[in-house]
Amino acid sequence: MSMTAELPTTFKGPTGVFSAALTPLTAELMPDHAEFAAHAKWLLAEGCDGIAMLGTTGEANSFSAEERMALLEATVAAGVAPGALLPGTGVAAFTETVALTKHALSCGVTTVVMLPPFYYKGVSDDGVFAAYSEILQRIGDSRLRVVLYHIPQMSAVPISHAVIARLIEAFPETVVGIKDSSGDLANMEAMVAKFPGFSVLAGADPAMLPLRRKGGAGCITATSNLVARDLAFVFRHALDEAKNAEVDAAQARVVAARAKASRFAQMASLKAMTAQRTGNPAWMRLRPPLLPLTEAEAAALASA
Repeated sequence: MSMTAELPTTFKGPTGVFSAALTPLTAELMPDHAEFAAHAKWLLAEGCDGIAMLGTTGEANSFSAEERMALLEATVAAGVAPGALLPGTGVAAFTETVALTKHALSCGVTTVVMLPPFYYKGVSDDGVFAAYSEILQRIGDSRLRVVLYHIPQMSAVPISHAVIARLIEAFPETVVGIKDSSGDLANMEAMVAKFPGFSVLAGADPAMLPLRRKGGAGCITATSNLVARDLAFVFRHALDEAKNAEVDAAQARVVAARAKASRFAQMASLKAMTAQRTGNPAWMRLRPPLLPLTEAEAAALASA
């Protein structure tokens, strides 16, 4: 008898496939509001459950608070439902994190993905907890749901299980999940086991399937910009033994796309591949210090 593919009903946080959406840029290297809204709508039509905008893949830390706010406002105004958006609001200054999160709430967005303050390295668990606690107390809004963002290879500020436990205890209705982009599947599986009902979301596309089968809530991933349809199929049928062969085939396509996007610099590669898909070369642009692929790299990627 096949296992069902029903979504779990016990998660407090988001479940499903969320795209760590790329941010298109104008010739002046400003966020292209109209193109972003169109991309978000395409991703939702491809099967994404939501759009995790203004994260690492979206070059968020290259944009000012005002630029972030304007893009979020424009996306909602363009008809993307606020409930489908999970903007990144965590920055180095906790007061600015408070402002970005309050702004998201004012736009009707209730779930955000939140980095810890990341400039100072080697901070203690007490320091990480204190930062999140200060932020959440200052926001003080019962509507808010926070997905923590664990990406130690970029932030150099890991979010330990001890910190997660303290945050869940202190803010049980607010701190509802985590995006784990460490690449450490064992860490993700350990959080699933340790924190029942906590939405553990894989930050790497290939990890979503094994994590899902261990009780994970889904993923927030970069390659979903290219293979959202396959990721959505894998998520929805991961527990259905009758569809194992189809799931394995879709997973193979996801892994292949991830490998292709990782041959050169990942964000530049994802943008180059999106430019190829859309026929719009403007997608190649990144904001410095990040740079687009060279012509030779883009040609190699296109012919792969």
